[in-house]
Amino acid sequence: MMQDEKQAAAVVEQEDEQEEDFEEVDRLQNVGINMSDIKKLKSAGIHTVKAVWQSTMRILTGIKGMSEAKAQKVKEAANKIQNFGFTTGTSIRDKRKNLRKMSTGAKEFDKLLGGGIESMAITEVFGEFRTGKTQLCHTLSVIGQLPPDMGGGNGKVIFIDTEGTFRPERITDIAERFGVDSTAVLDNITYARAFTHEHQMELLVSAAAKMIEERYSLMIIDSATALFRVDFTGRGQLAERQQKLAQFLSKLIKIAEEFNVAVVITNQVVSDPGGGAMFAVDPKKPIGGHIMAHASTTRLYLRKGRGEQRVCKIYDSPNLPESECIYQLSKGGICDAKD
Repeated sequence: MMQDEKQAAAVVEQEDEQEEDFEEVDRLQNVGINMSDIKKLKSAGIHTVKAVWQSTMRILTGIKGMSEAKAQKVKEAANKIQNFGFTTGTSIRDKRKNLRKMSTGAKEFDKLLGGGIESMAITEVFGEFRTGKTQLCHTLSVIGQLPPDMGGGNGKVIFIDTEGTFRPERITDIAERFGVDSTAVLDNITYARAFTHEHQMELLVSAAAKMIEERYSLMIIDSATALFRVDFTGRGQLAERQQKLAQFLSKLIKIAEEFNVAVVITNQVVSDPGGGAMFAVDPKKPIGGHIMAHASTTRLYLRKGRGEQRVCKIYDSPNLPESECIYQLSKGGICDAKD
């Protein structure tokens, strides 16, 4: 395959851009909101009409120059553009037809997930070291850019790295497997290294601004909990940690629904110190407690198998049965297990 053909096959088919899944906040100007107030909303990371309704009055009035009367007027204007009240089950069913499914790179893995990683949802991946969490993230960083007929998401990818695990060389290897140009793929990965939990939260605001400008299919946070564990230590800070983590996860699911992107987060595990641990088959549990459990749409537990083989189990999901599959780690990323 020639270089320019590779480039064309690689990523984000701009000609076939689909209709946007969101209403830009600029549209509020058509229903009586002045541009200076719209700029204030954007400065706070509110870039869509839906984001206005996802923000509490406390958040809106906390924006510099935004009074309670102005905030109320903005909310009312947003409701004129989009209805945020009750709807029917049929309309929700029709809306879910816009869901996109993205391949993991392994057929059995995709089958386990009912077709692949789902957009408008948070998929949490947890497990011990060397179970393939970061390799899955790298594989998805490439597949997320491929056209739909190759199992891709046909969009750019945002990668927020909290542990310094992102490796461009791995992207190059995986791009080679799919026959696409690695430079084009790397150019379409919007990368940020987060150093504190506050920085991690700020990056979500920047991510939302980027999603307005260009088509993104996937957001990856590897890992979502690491910085919260570092910045909050001891039981005395546990309540504050969980509150901040809940705010972060709440913002994530809003972005997923707002822009119809898939969100994949990795998580670490700890040994359960409970008395029953010695009798459990596998006493490890994911970090984050109930806050993480309720925020994640689908939870995947990865564990080691024979050699380079790994096992993925559906730990929790609203629509997938508890089941597991075997996959393999390779130079080209996540792939089907070989006997």
